[in-house]
Amino acid sequence: MIVFPCAKINLGLNVVSKRSDGYHDLQTVFHPIPLYDALEVLTMDDGFPSASPCDLLVSGMELDGNNSDNLVVRAYNLLANDFKLPRVHIHLYKNIPSQAGLGGGSSDAAFMIKLLDEKFKLDMGLAEMERYAARLGADCPFFISAEPSYATGIGDELSPVDAHGSLTGYHLLVVKPPVAVSTREAYAAIKPRMPKKTCREIVHQPIATWRDELTNDFEESVFAKLPELAEIKDKLYDLGAVYAQMSGSGSALFGIYNRKPTYDKSLFAGCQVYQMCM
Repeated sequence: MIVFPCAKINLGLNVVSKRSDGYHDLQTVFHPIPLYDALEVLTMDDGFPSASPCDLLVSGMELDGNNSDNLVVRAYNLLANDFKLPRVHIHLYKNIPSQAGLGGGSSDAAFMIKLLDEKFKLDMGLAEMERYAARLGADCPFFISAEPSYATGIGDELSPVDAHGSLTGYHLLVVKPPVAVSTREAYAAIKPRMPKKTCREIVHQPIATWRDELTNDFEESVFAKLPELAEIKDKLYDLGAVYAQMSGSGSALFGIYNRKPTYDKSLFAGCQVYQMCM
């Protein structure tokens, strides 16, 4: 059985307060985009010599860390604690870049939960799958339904964003430079504050207003440390973007266009570039 975990972008991101547990409350709009990994699960033959009940093969982009720490393995182990699951082979093909603010790992985990639920008839509803997903990461529950959502709390409290917040029909350019942003350092540089207007309200406005009102609080400190990211954002606007922003805590940036942008590949030399129609 094969599923295709999708990436997401953040339309605005405001860090509004620091919690007593050390985490931060935020406000953001998660929006899925048509950039995908591929995830396949096969039941392991009883005679296959594996020390692990969850045998993982990763192809495509290289990932740091051990396979046992991968979120798809952790999702399997989490469900195996409560459900009788057979041993499985997993093939994860990585296409969504890591450390980009695009949610690739979280999406893989959530889609693994959905795949196991369907393949092995666990009969979990959406709410139960979201509860399991939340134990793997704050933004994992979003990917259970993968519908445009307004996220609050630490990113785990979701409410729908209606069609006015949809990007259907727009073109998207996503640029991932060869640099990583430390999420911990990004949060450490933030001074939480409540915005005058929530990003949910702003995305319901005409997209032409977003450039002046829709903000990502991480950009100020991240751009100061990595000015090349600010330069990429400027280039996205120079190509005619109606709106451009860093996604999450970075380092990927995206531009939203009324029509497919054309550009010379040298403009984003050394970067991974993804172009898609929403």
